[in-house]
Amino acid sequence: QVRLVESGGGLVQPGGSLRLSCAASGTIFSTGTMGWYRQAPGKQRELVATITRGDYRNYADSVKGRFTISRDNAKNTVALQMNSLEPEDTAVYYCNVDRLTTDRGITYNMWGQGTQVTVSS
Repeated sequence: QVRLVESGGGLVQPGGSLRLSCAASGTIFSTGTMGWYRQAPGKQRELVATITRGDYRNYADSVKGRFTISRDNAKNTVALQMNSLEPEDTAVYYCNVDRLTTDRGITYNMWGQGTQVTVSS
């Protein structure tokens, strides 16, 4: 069973930093584009950042210059370094992989369980 497991969420002060990690577990042969999305209370889920296997990165305008996404293809992990955090960044952050090739075949649009990030004084 393929799983995406996020970690690293928590409570931080405005201006602080947090690093989120997501690991794909199971017998995985390859991963496609990986990314982070977030959903704040009362708002729709939005893209935060994505990264392709070739390290092409895309960021939401609201996080450009503050967040950095990275991946390790050998370890099937993706991370999100969040700096200069603002209260508006408060949300549940979800890891996503658009395509995973595993011992059971190909799985599309996998989501993690989410990790809470709260930015508050």
